[in-house]
Amino acid sequence: MSYFKHDTAIIDEGAQIGVDSRVWHWAHVCSGAKVGESVSLGQNVFIGNKVTIGDKCKIQNNVSVYDNVHLEEGVFCGPSMVFTNVYNPRSLIERKNEYLDTVIKKGATLGANCTIVCGITIGEYAFIGAGTVVNKDVKPFALMVGVPAKQIGWMSAYGEKLDLPLKGDGEITCPHTQQKYCLQGEQLSLISE
Repeated sequence: MSYFKHDTAIIDEGAQIGVDSRVWHWAHVCSGAKVGESVSLGQNVFIGNKVTIGDKCKIQNNVSVYDNVHLEEGVFCGPSMVFTNVYNPRSLIERKNEYLDTVIKKGATLGANCTIVCGITIGEYAFIGAGTVVNKDVKPFALMVGVPAKQIGWMSAYGEKLDLPLKGDGEITCPHTQQKYCLQGEQLSLISE
């Protein structure tokens, strides 16, 4: 095997798991799942059939990644955070044909115990605070907290809060990486690597 699997983990036949990934205690990866390279699946993690997980993602303990959830490269899922895949579930109504796609873009952080309601996109390097409930699309680099989620700032790709207003015009340099960011209106973009 080109990846590590703990003895208690269950990996169904057909699941694709990349080189140097780690599947820890009591995790379950379903047969249709596609897991990238250097991914860490913590204790008691569940990965559904129609799931893609990019390289270098970290999924902490007690997270279930259900069908139609797609994580790009370098996504961090904090302990016990929650994904959904049906917007209006009922036990007595079958809605498997109504699953909505949820896309988490490159480098985003989903804090412990947050909830991501299905059918949304979370932008590159967005930062979702612990316990936050996200029910709408999130802009790249946005710092979101609360129930429901509200933007309170901007985060760098490095993971530090940037001293910029929520809207307006301005530029700032990350003191850790020297990367430059540009705010135009209500959108922040990385202008130099």
